[in-house]
Amino acid sequence: MASIGQQMLTVAVGWELYERTHSYLALGFVGLTQMIPMVLFTLPAGHVADNFARKRIILWMTAIIACASLGLTLVSWFQAPVFWTYSCLFVAGCARTFLWPASSAFLPHLVSREDFPKAVNWSGGSFHLSSVAGPATGGAIIALTHHAAPVYAFNALAALLCLTLISLIRHEHKVRLREPMTFRNLLVGFQFVFANQVVLGTITLDLLAVLLGGATALLPVYAKDILHVGPEGLGLLQAALPLGSLACAFWLAHRPPMQKAGRALLLAVAMFGAATMVFGFSRWFWLSLAMLFACGALDHISVVVRHTLVQLLTPDAKRGRVSAVNALFIGTSNELGGFESGMVAHLLGPVFSVVSGVVGTILVAVLVAWLWPGIRKFGKLEATEPDSG
Repeated sequence: MASIGQQMLTVAVGWELYERTHSYLALGFVGLTQMIPMVLFTLPAGHVADNFARKRIILWMTAIIACASLGLTLVSWFQAPVFWTYSCLFVAGCARTFLWPASSAFLPHLVSREDFPKAVNWSGGSFHLSSVAGPATGGAIIALTHHAAPVYAFNALAALLCLTLISLIRHEHKVRLREPMTFRNLLVGFQFVFANQVVLGTITLDLLAVLLGGATALLPVYAKDILHVGPEGLGLLQAALPLGSLACAFWLAHRPPMQKAGRALLLAVAMFGAATMVFGFSRWFWLSLAMLFACGALDHISVVVRHTLVQLLTPDAKRGRVSAVNALFIGTSNELGGFESGMVAHLLGPVFSVVSGVVGTILVAVLVAWLWPGIRKFGKLEATEPDSG
């Protein structure tokens, strides 16, 4: 519910800011406002997740998100200056930055090691469901009320509901030895990632695949100038990726555990590149839609394997900081990937941008398999044991 509310909020913020300012720059500041907290506070957030009770961190950060959403509701209702909209978004961005590593590191305590891959699968599936339902619901509410305030209010209520449910969890994360927040301790996550070859290779594969192989930033170009399907077609293209991921989540839930997870990860990334290449050359809308659906499904496989490996290979005392490093890599690769796609498309055309990125993605998969053979040989996810380093 909280994830659906967040997706609804994203639609509402963009709609309202453009309605009030008619400025492209105002929309650009939304991404910047949410990016700054991630850059500034990701490493401290990981340290806090390892040195304080993770459940309490989740509760406090969820409460702050609810307050920020309530603030957006008041700003929207009373038409306060847009400065306050950005202020609320910044506060919410800071809270989510601290929430992500704490919640990621808390999840392995709630289920057994055998069931953890399934928990990751359902968590990813619920996120992708919200990616489809959230924007559609948010848009429908705005269309009915002609106002963004009800959407912000819904997000505040969803956060409060999430807070209530989390408070009912009985497990508490107990810190054995609290470490001071020094520069050296902040870098523990990076040190562990670079020392563990499987974790390093997995994160590197995801970072470069997203940076080079994503085509989502160019979907408006394909919808308008290449496939000629207009805004209705664009909506279907954008929905195809999360729908593919959701379908894969249901498929994995009814399959036995992966026996060769490392090989599945590498094949998923390579096949993701192949499907993206077909999309890049396609001039037939339904083929393009099918390829994006396949990309979503294949990306979900890599997400499940990567997130499971990162959490289960990491000792509990370092999970928060390693999760923070992982979040930083994911966030920056998504932002830089969109910039890279747009820049290459501007210089050499959208088709070249997509296809050249795909070639890079497939080469990255081959290179990672060669440089880190431990990934290629990795077996059952549930048999994973943490690295004491």
